Formats: sequence, structure tokens, C-alpha cells
Amino acid sequence: MKFFVNFLSAFRIAAAFAIIPTLMFQMYWTSFILFALAAISDWLDGFLARKYDVCSKIGGVMDHIGDKLLVVNTLIMLTVMMPVWFIVIPTIILIARELYISGLREFLGTQKIEMPVPKARFSMGKIKTTLQMIAIVAFLGLFAMTTTVSPATITRTHLVAMNVISQIGIFGLWAALVASLWSATQYTMTFAEKIKKIKK
Repeated sequence: MKFFVNFLSAFRIAAAFAIIPTLMFQMYWTSFILFALAAISDWLDGFLARKYDVCSKIGGVMDHIGDKLLVVNTLIMLTVMMPVWFIVIPTIILIARELYISGLREFLGTQKIEMPVPKARFSMGKIKTTLQMIAIVAFLGLFAMTTTVSPATITRTHLVAMNVISQIGIFGLWAALVASLWSATQYTMTFAEKIKKIKK
């Protein structure tokens, strides 16, 4: 079971890079299915690791890397495809947040101090990741729909559905930004507490 759990994390890492050419070559349904499967694998490997008690340090690292690469790579591609402020701004801040937290971790690592990911089932970090994935699935689904509906056959129902999906994507992205900033604040407070111990 441990092998399968680690395989799911490795699949997300592979999917994070595979999704780039699928979007570049406008293989939108492939991108949509690939990302959706990767997002499901994120939930599944965590569930299996807890249920069968097969958590490991290498598995945790792979899981963390897979999540970050999958989301960041896809968000960057989406900003290239949709260079509008309400997509670009939250994406820049979300990526900056990841770099900021990594910087805090790296500094504490030089002091031989760990800053573990919160294990709460509904931590802000996990909520942020979930919202990001929902938003990305919505955007990829929207692009996929455009390949199956031509201007000559589009109906009012199609337009309404596409508008709803786009709103889900936009709202999810900005909600993820709020959760991300909240999570960053929590990490900063934890970092400050650990710094105090160093000074003492």
C-alpha cells in the first residue's frame, strides 16, 4: 500500500509537467482529465496513508512537491492563456506565498528547526489547495467546452453554463487567495515563535 500511495504522489509530479504541453497544443480535454485525476489522487493518497498508517517522510515530501508543482505549473499556463487582471493578480500572490513559506522553512532548516505542515483536516493550507484545484478544474473545463461547441451551434444554455463555470473558477481562485494569506499569517506567527526560541 505504501508503494501505491507514493505512486500517486509521483503521478502528480509527472502530471504537473505533462499538463504544460497539453495546454500548449490546445489538448484541453486531455488537460482537464489529467488535472482532475491528479487532484483526485491528492485526496486519495492522503486518505489511504491515514487509513492504512503508511505515512512516511519521503511520501510526505513527494506529496507536498506534487501538490505545489501541479497547481503552480497549471496556474502559470492559465495566466498565459488568460492574461486578465483577475486571473494574473491572485496567481502572482499565490505563487509568491509559496516562495515566502519555502523561504521561512529554509531559514529554519539552517537552524535545524522544523516547521511542519499543520495536520488539521481543515487547515487553511488544505482549504487553499482545495479551492485552487476547484478553480483550475473549472477553467480547464471551460476551455474543454470551447472545443466541443462552435459559434454556429452555441445555444443560450451553453452560454449560461460557460458563464457559471467561469464564475466558479474566478471565485475559487480569489477564495483560495484569501485562504492562502490566512495560512501565510499562521505560518508567520509560528515562525516568529520559533525565532524567539533561537534568540533565547
